[in-house]
Amino acid sequence: MLYFIFEKLQDANVPGARLMDYITFRSVIAMVLSLFIATVIGRKIINRLQLMQVGEIVRNLGLEGQMKKTGTPTMGGIIIIVAILIPCLLVGNLSNIYMLLLIGATMWLGAIGFLDDYMKIKKHNKDGLQGKFKIVGQVGLGLIVGLTMYLSPDIVIRENHEVRSLDSNHIVEISYEGSDIKSTQTTIPFVKEHNFEYSDLTQWLGDNAETGGWILFILVTIFIITATSNGANLMDGLDGLTTGCSAIIGVALAAMAYLGGSVVYSSYLNIMYIPGSEEMVVYMSAFIGALIGFLWYNAFPAQVFMGDTGSLTLGGIIAVFAILIHKEFLLPLLCLLFYIEDLSVIVQVLTCKITRRRTGKTRRMFKMTPLHHHFQKPGDGSIDAIIQRPHAAVPESKIVVRFWIICIILAALTFVSLKLR
Repeated sequence: MLYFIFEKLQDANVPGARLMDYITFRSVIAMVLSLFIATVIGRKIINRLQLMQVGEIVRNLGLEGQMKKTGTPTMGGIIIIVAILIPCLLVGNLSNIYMLLLIGATMWLGAIGFLDDYMKIKKHNKDGLQGKFKIVGQVGLGLIVGLTMYLSPDIVIRENHEVRSLDSNHIVEISYEGSDIKSTQTTIPFVKEHNFEYSDLTQWLGDNAETGGWILFILVTIFIITATSNGANLMDGLDGLTTGCSAIIGVALAAMAYLGGSVVYSSYLNIMYIPGSEEMVVYMSAFIGALIGFLWYNAFPAQVFMGDTGSLTLGGIIAVFAILIHKEFLLPLLCLLFYIEDLSVIVQVLTCKITRRRTGKTRRMFKMTPLHHHFQKPGDGSIDAIIQRPHAAVPESKIVVRFWIICIILAALTFVSLKLR
């Protein structure tokens, strides 16, 4: 809204109106606004949730301090969503396809999470929206994002090419195609040529190889959105855990979008240039500011929980953002903790089924899943788990901070991977 107003002011030669042309200026404004909304308006939303008795329902799993969380206001993800959307609508370029997709994804996943939380509160138990309906919603979003990237003429890239010297075979410069192209190319780490083309895997289709590449890309998009969204949802079990990790990941993704939207920085990193992707930095700045503001109330001991309204949305936003900047194959490293949380639950279920079938006695791989709860349980042998370490229960606040530290290390390694060949 303000972006278009300032465009009109530019036409009228109003001094200072060109500030809105600078991504860095609008990103700072978006972050400050979202931080203000999350902290100031967030307090009012928390009070309202308390009056409505929208409290967390906690099952007694024998974790230290767990039952003290009963009744803590949930559905706090509303704070995050509002704090993201308002700055984007005010200072974002709403004619930019990337901004529109991110806003749409936020509202889509927010609605799914809200419905899940609402059903839990209505039923007064932990059984909210059935898992299959969540999956359908996530798959639907994957289809929308994938098809939009295929059909929209505004989503294009400029492929990077290395120019090498004849004598030493060293890279002299990075050149780019003269025109924008539609492509399923993406960036992959730790290889000499950073670009990977999905259609390379569908060459057996002959003339239909490119179409097959897009179909494969859409399937990967669906899988990544579903896995990342559910991973963030599973991680949301300790005060400030998902909030802090998502903010760290958001900083890394914002930097990648800024670099990929600049010809100069793209050339330095030898990655594809994505015209228009710099607008996503404004969105991610609002995302980071909203999470920092929410962390003010969500840090241990939490005054509010984000619920599925927040966790499903955060994971989905991260996945969609990475896909839009063609960095989805960096997520296994950047979001490793999310995926480990997913895998810990899968491994736990498989271990229980296999041991029950073979021995007639159920054994677990971990003391408890998702994985962060494994560290809260004492390894005293009372639980028949294959992995008993650590033997002593780790305090919740220490687990959270250690996960944050690991997330920072993973973010740093993700950037290093772009320069290691």
